[in-house]
Amino acid sequence: MKLAYWMYAGPAHIGTLRIASSFKNVHAIMHAPLGDDYFNVMRSMLERERDFTPVTASVVDRNVLARGSQEKVVNNIVRKDGEENPDLIVLTPTCTSSILQEDLANFVDRAQMDAKGDVLLADVNHYRYNEFQAADRTLHQIVKFYLEKAQKKNQLSTEKTENPSVNIIGISTLGFHNQHDCRELKQLMKDLGIEVNEVIPDGASVHNLKNLPKAWFNLVPYRELGLATAQYLQESFNLPYVDITPMGVVETARCIRKIQQIINEQGANVNYEEYINEQTLYVSQAAWFSRSIDCQNLTGKKAVVFGDNTHAAALTKILAREMGIHVVLAGTYCKYDAEWFKEQVSEYCDEVLISDDNGAIGDAIARIEPSAIFGTQMERHVGKRLDIPCGVIAAPIHIQNFPIGYKPFCGYEGTNQIADLIYNSFTLGMEDHLLEIFGGHDTKEVITKGISADSDLNWNKETQTELNKVPGFVRGKVKRNTEKFARERGFSEITLEVMYAAKEAVGA
Repeated sequence: MKLAYWMYAGPAHIGTLRIASSFKNVHAIMHAPLGDDYFNVMRSMLERERDFTPVTASVVDRNVLARGSQEKVVNNIVRKDGEENPDLIVLTPTCTSSILQEDLANFVDRAQMDAKGDVLLADVNHYRYNEFQAADRTLHQIVKFYLEKAQKKNQLSTEKTENPSVNIIGISTLGFHNQHDCRELKQLMKDLGIEVNEVIPDGASVHNLKNLPKAWFNLVPYRELGLATAQYLQESFNLPYVDITPMGVVETARCIRKIQQIINEQGANVNYEEYINEQTLYVSQAAWFSRSIDCQNLTGKKAVVFGDNTHAAALTKILAREMGIHVVLAGTYCKYDAEWFKEQVSEYCDEVLISDDNGAIGDAIARIEPSAIFGTQMERHVGKRLDIPCGVIAAPIHIQNFPIGYKPFCGYEGTNQIADLIYNSFTLGMEDHLLEIFGGHDTKEVITKGISADSDLNWNKETQTELNKVPGFVRGKVKRNTEKFARERGFSEITLEVMYAAKEAVGA
């Protein structure tokens, strides 16, 4: 546990709440102090939800600390069970409940005696797992709970559907473009003649989880969420899964070919090559666009990619393999899955960075000075300070990255959206020329703070004026070189003399 200026993946309880609130008619009780219930505000705002988020905080206060929590927690569970009539109540532990070392499993057992619906403890260690790991574990736990319950009641049917069918696993609230991706994946499955058996957890009923084994295979589009569930279903019910993320022309085709192989092994006789060819040539514009005269300007340009494993790996491959862009650095904050990421991207980039320290990533971007960044909301902020454009490709994200319009990243329509994002994230020829003529987009004083938190250099008014005369597209580089020169020589203020000396030092 540590205090951080910026967190890429939230604490474990956020992951558990994402899963609980994604299901239909499932309520979460969060055992936490007042202030930890910001999830309700975050979900309502970002997802633009019209209904109340089904999460209740069982507040830890001084009275609870004096008397103990069991009575309050149990009463809250039973009360919500009576008020909301949920199919399931998930008791969500937090760092606070872990510090207090409370026996939440006993609380659940006690509440189950009086509750009409099911009550389940999200068994997640808040000192060991982050948001993504907790979400993955919670989904697996809920699926396992209801499949074992159905087995005990002899209500579990493992007979396959008559036609090829799929479970799409990992679509969740607060996921990056998840709703758009889900719609695109459903359309893709329809085009392939594959029925969608279940989509979990978003909008799913826990009572329908017993139908999961009927599918011919599982599709896990995001490595961060759903993999544990898919592995459990494979081990327990011999249900194969596809974990190739269909982002970009090449990976979408590879995903479809894997699906073809799996369903043909189960008695189907399909060949999707004609479909892949038609979609690549006529539906996806990315393959054509990447070879057009417009994109010739991008060839060889330097880019930095950073995000979760799924999106950072996918964008690295698309940039390097499909658009001829030089990925100087590819990175992820999913440190727990670092080996997979390295294996996926190493041949497509010069350098791999595995870190959740935003300062280290910002400093790497400042050192590399790429033409564009593809990262999270934090890298977008870094890019603004360095005058480097940034396309947002992964959570954590701002409300502007929850678009109302249809913008999937998966499938063949997703290839178009990604190609547009990549192209529009670069500052190209004529725009460079206009920036040089007009001195940038605005006349505000240049931001003088560096990326690292220890930057304390002061630019006086004369040097700020001089810096603003530098063409916009190289101003950031001049500023960074000057600050580097000043730090190496122990100057705390940048004067005209220091600025000119720095210029001489680099031979400019």
